[in-house]
Amino acid sequence: MSDSKNNNQNRIQPAANTDANSGINNKPDDNLAEQVLKQGGKSAEEVERTGKLDRGDEAFEATFDAKFRTTGSPVHKAVWDSKTPLAMFAPQRTLAAGNDRETAYLAQMDRCIAFVAAHVKAGTIYGADNKVAQEVLDGLSALGYWGALIDPQYGGWGATITHFMHFLSRMASEGDATVAGMASIHGCIGLVDPVSSFGSEAQKAKYLPLLQSKVLSAFALTEPNAGSDLTALRTTAVLEGDHYRVNGKKLFISNILPGRTIALVALIDGKPAVLIADLPAQEDEHFQLDRYGIHAVQHIHNYGIVFKDFLVPRENLLVPTAGDGLQIAYHGLNRGRVALCANAAGTMRVLLKSMVPWNDYRWTYGDRIGNRELVLKRVGRTAAAIVGADALVEWCSSLLDAGYRGELECIVAKVFGSEALKEVTVENALKTHGGRSFLKGHVIGDNLHDFLAPMIYEGEGEMLSMAEFKSLVKDHGVKYMGPIATRLGQHGIKGFNPADAARIWNPSKAYQAVRTMWILRRELFPIATWIAGAHLRKSDKQQVQGMDPRLARHVAFALKNFRALKIKVNDTMITHQMKLADRQCIMVDLSMEVQRTVTILAAAQYAHGKGDEATILAADVLCQDLTRKIKPGRESASYFRTCVKLGQLVADGKFEQIEKTADSALLRTYEDNAQRQL
Repeated sequence: MSDSKNNNQNRIQPAANTDANSGINNKPDDNLAEQVLKQGGKSAEEVERTGKLDRGDEAFEATFDAKFRTTGSPVHKAVWDSKTPLAMFAPQRTLAAGNDRETAYLAQMDRCIAFVAAHVKAGTIYGADNKVAQEVLDGLSALGYWGALIDPQYGGWGATITHFMHFLSRMASEGDATVAGMASIHGCIGLVDPVSSFGSEAQKAKYLPLLQSKVLSAFALTEPNAGSDLTALRTTAVLEGDHYRVNGKKLFISNILPGRTIALVALIDGKPAVLIADLPAQEDEHFQLDRYGIHAVQHIHNYGIVFKDFLVPRENLLVPTAGDGLQIAYHGLNRGRVALCANAAGTMRVLLKSMVPWNDYRWTYGDRIGNRELVLKRVGRTAAAIVGADALVEWCSSLLDAGYRGELECIVAKVFGSEALKEVTVENALKTHGGRSFLKGHVIGDNLHDFLAPMIYEGEGEMLSMAEFKSLVKDHGVKYMGPIATRLGQHGIKGFNPADAARIWNPSKAYQAVRTMWILRRELFPIATWIAGAHLRKSDKQQVQGMDPRLARHVAFALKNFRALKIKVNDTMITHQMKLADRQCIMVDLSMEVQRTVTILAAAQYAHGKGDEATILAADVLCQDLTRKIKPGRESASYFRTCVKLGQLVADGKFEQIEKTADSALLRTYEDNAQRQL
């Protein structure tokens, strides 16, 4: 039995107020989000749409055992608890095989990587259409590649999330990043996760053996008018007898071809639901692909879909344990976000490996550019980004394996991985390779759009950062701000600033503030007590035994900053009250500070666990970079020396993270000149 199946045991049965057929939360009461938006003057449409998403999220959250919900997650506890759960920011399991089954599938992973690497070397990885060749897909099917996350009872490997994500990083760096991405789509956001986690026994028995080896899957959610706003979906599925009749359009769907099977999100009775849709072998009047030119995902079939009276069997409806069909999507997207970071970690390895021989080959002003401080700094900072991504992937994967919902943590991984890949590509690799970066056949020139696109995949970064902030403050808001908002609404008061009570030069305003405080006297006492406790609480002096001092100082900073964030986030909620939803820039800014603090703590503990000098230096560089973004300051001479030292270790072959990474060819080489003989 796979760990992923075991993790479903941490889920409880559908909550009350949930429709057994559609899985929709039917609770009519307004939640805090709706109250705040109403009192903030938002339109009825915005209140309704936001409320639907929020109530659905609440229902999905309730399906997890209390320990594994958002309030029990490391990030939430670090911000709001009296003491940061330091041990929870270290990986919860190792990459070593834990039993014979794991040993077997780890060996099979090696075979898959070797198979793909051989095709890359032979130039046969892509077919005449520049997509991953069918021969490669068939060969991977024979090796069991597509069934990595499927339970062994259905023919899969039953891999842990931790092993799978590490595998994706290796495939991206040693084999091919597109092939790694296809496994992520199929296993995380395609049909494997929805059927494994939410399918009936009959659906599992029918589809998982097919998904293990014969059928590639996709996830059809995005529509021409619905990207980040999933309440704007228009595709409908109407039940007529034994079938749903589907009409609508989808856009930017990867892994899509006739004959494949998809998880199709459509509105049933106005509510999002997920259907298992078997696409016909040929396009017809009911199903057509909308083909377009696209710069990114050039090696994957990515198209729009047009459905016109397309029929899906009634028994192919996936019923979530609670909430609506979007909760099925959210479950897979958390895995997909970690997978994105894993792929980015592998891709950054390729970029770093490409820089090393070029830095040795290219001479300027009588010396190799690899001896130049600026170039060594770029190399060092790229190594630092790789270690940061590795740390988040291993940590988040272990949390998912343990059964945590992982929403806050997986967003951190996605945002960091995509932003790090962008920075490594543009600021480090491209500037080092110079004009050759834009040659056809160059790793950067051929893949530039694919290196930038992850900022949009699985949710655009700043949109996700706002979602992170909203999830982070929700419980605190319900406990302390909710009663205040309710009382203000009862008295028709739009909001107030307690500081107005001291405005003696404005008696009218001061009087209104005092009057409001009297009305709220019972509701203000709990939050006032909380604020006093937060300010009086002792510093968090936890330490990791035996940790290198270069890492220990970053742990100390993170623990201190979490304490400051607690107060800062609470103050922001009080300051903006009903208008907080409109302060998007502030929410993103605070969310990014939380994410950077999280990454510092995770990276430092990850490097401590690895223990080698290069990884410790890389984590040190990364943590210094993140600290400067939290508390801006100039890069110090000491920082430059650390970057250069790390860059030199990479050049000397002492950064083990790229030992097995595929080489990139030098383009437009030229005859040696006399300077190179000096």
